[in-house]
Amino acid sequence: MTIEKHISALLYRFQCVTLPGFGAFISEIQSAKVAGSASTFNPPKKIITFNPNVKNNDGLLANHIALQENISFEKATEVIALEVSKWIASLEQREKVVIKNIGEISTNTDLNWVFEPCEDVNYLTSSFGLTGFVSPLVTREELKAQVEELEEKAPIIFTTERKNNYGFLKYAASIVLFLGVGAIGYKMYHDQQIANQTLFVEKQVQEKVNHKIQEATFFISNPLNSVELTVKEELKPYHIIAGAYRNEENAQAALNNLKERGFTARLLEKNKSGLIPVAYDSYSSLDEAQLAKQKIQQEHNTEAWLLID
Repeated sequence: MTIEKHISALLYRFQCVTLPGFGAFISEIQSAKVAGSASTFNPPKKIITFNPNVKNNDGLLANHIALQENISFEKATEVIALEVSKWIASLEQREKVVIKNIGEISTNTDLNWVFEPCEDVNYLTSSFGLTGFVSPLVTREELKAQVEELEEKAPIIFTTERKNNYGFLKYAASIVLFLGVGAIGYKMYHDQQIANQTLFVEKQVQEKVNHKIQEATFFISNPLNSVELTVKEELKPYHIIAGAYRNEENAQAALNNLKERGFTARLLEKNKSGLIPVAYDSYSSLDEAQLAKQKIQQEHNTEAWLLID
């Protein structure tokens, strides 16, 4: 069994996927960008980075593998540990570790691990179907060149014989004013034409993107089973687990013990392995759950772990 496909599947849904004893793959959303003089537009995407210092087992990957492969949580943990040991051995021998659809990890001259993310996969599901495109270059004529061209066609000449003819100066001033107003009017018309063309191009691009999104079908190498979601008043998908029990009486006893110690404990639904998880508490955000887990591990139970629905 390879765990790359399970890591890849989780990166579509979660910000951080941790491999105990190895490190964590972290996703960060990058906004859409315009690059280069040719106006290359790139859609939003998730940038994958690797942090070798995050090694605690939050249970996310093991729980996902257990559900997808129909094995126990303990067996899934052993599979992860075996794969991690192979990767570490390869890196110690200065060999490159290639993780499909995620990136490559190698060792530099300072014996530090260097991660190169895969650029071919965008893990931001809201950008599925969007691709980069190059906008045609819009050219604008300089106002100065327009005025000089008009002056060449209608030059203004002053002579000494007519220096006392103020009527001529009045006409000359009128001509200059007319040319100036004409040049400004032409520029406003030209700018309006460019704005209309730009708006037309943007509408075409947006229609093309919407068409792609409507026709797109989302594929993952190992598609997840379809799940019917029930809307709840307050969704709390992050659970700090004290233990998982096959016997319902043992689970109830653990629940009562946690409540007596002041925790808002609860029993979760039996998982596919036939175990009943007992949670200290449930949380609506990952950050809040991580803080609670660290506190519980420090003060009550070092084996407490995080389960994410």
